[in-house]
Amino acid sequence: MKIARIETFHVPPRWLFVRIESDDGAVGWGEASLEGWAEAVDGAFEALKDRFIGHDPYRIEDIWQIAYRGGFYRGGPVLMSALSGLDQALWDLKGKALGLPAWQMMGGRVRDRIRAYAWIGGDRPDDVASACEVRKSQGFSAVKMNATAELDWIGTPKLFDEVIARVEAAQGAGMDVGLDFHGRVHRPMAKQLAKVLEPLGLLFIEEPLLSENPEGLADIAALVSTPIALGERLFSRWDFKPFFERGAVDIIQPDLSHAGGLSECRRIASMAEAYDVAVAPHCPLGPLALAACLQLAANAPNVAIQEMSLGIHYNVGHDLLEFLTDKEVLTPIDGYLPVPEKPGLGITIDEDAVREAHKDRHRWRNPIWRQKDGSFAEW
Repeated sequence: MKIARIETFHVPPRWLFVRIESDDGAVGWGEASLEGWAEAVDGAFEALKDRFIGHDPYRIEDIWQIAYRGGFYRGGPVLMSALSGLDQALWDLKGKALGLPAWQMMGGRVRDRIRAYAWIGGDRPDDVASACEVRKSQGFSAVKMNATAELDWIGTPKLFDEVIARVEAAQGAGMDVGLDFHGRVHRPMAKQLAKVLEPLGLLFIEEPLLSENPEGLADIAALVSTPIALGERLFSRWDFKPFFERGAVDIIQPDLSHAGGLSECRRIASMAEAYDVAVAPHCPLGPLALAACLQLAANAPNVAIQEMSLGIHYNVGHDLLEFLTDKEVLTPIDGYLPVPEKPGLGITIDEDAVREAHKDRHRWRNPIWRQKDGSFAEW
């Protein structure tokens, strides 16, 4: 068996799907979505095609190492996202050809389901409570929400009271809450806000500082008992290594469409386990990314909870399950996502719908705005 064809598809609202086909007709799908940079990742596949057409698709680790050692590690998120989509598609192809789920090929499963959480918005407590009721009706028992909007260098009691009121509204609706700082917060306020939030019993605070500031993150981790989560801006096990060594993180959030795919994220999870760190994969993306996350959740013992993008504000006009023929596979039940039982990544893509959507390629871009202090932030 040889790789005969590698295709990419720009799928709305902002995803990039990858399709691999072998010379004997075996097919695998992956997701190389990098928010706002689909064209750049798509361009990287031109070099991938040159390297791997004619390669044995069963040699997943060999392909990964050739791609990574051949220069991908110097390319940052664009090239690593391309490798991630390729890797996912190879696991999907091999699993479907052999009739085995990816988790079975990786050593079997340690669980049958994983707790899931979804995003909510809302600037006022009433909005938050209403959004939580919607999520509860969809089968969720945990949500993630913004800590604040625009921020300055230091906080005020009024600002802190507003954040607390929103969290308490979500908790009052019966939800466990993770709070996302998005790395927008400067160190003086991050310390204040983390301390004020500590009594609320949050699932985690995410990116209280940008990952470029590991020493500051270590200080905050030592200051509060609330678990510190980060990882969506890290792209390999080497990127995660200094955070483990500093004790700066309690929960890592690698993105399986940015951080080297299922292969690399399984290695990252193993490293985390050695430091007694939990894993909660980042996944505000499409169905293939989520399906890959569930393969990791099945196999890695320290995966604690899974993000999913159902109904997220980014999914304008097209939602998470739209391009699946088996939507029930990625539908939460009583707050949990079941581990897929089908071969490969465990889902079936509606190829005709994907090809039709690709005819009108999306040009999605990240919303960026200027904060109060003059710096720029990403949503």
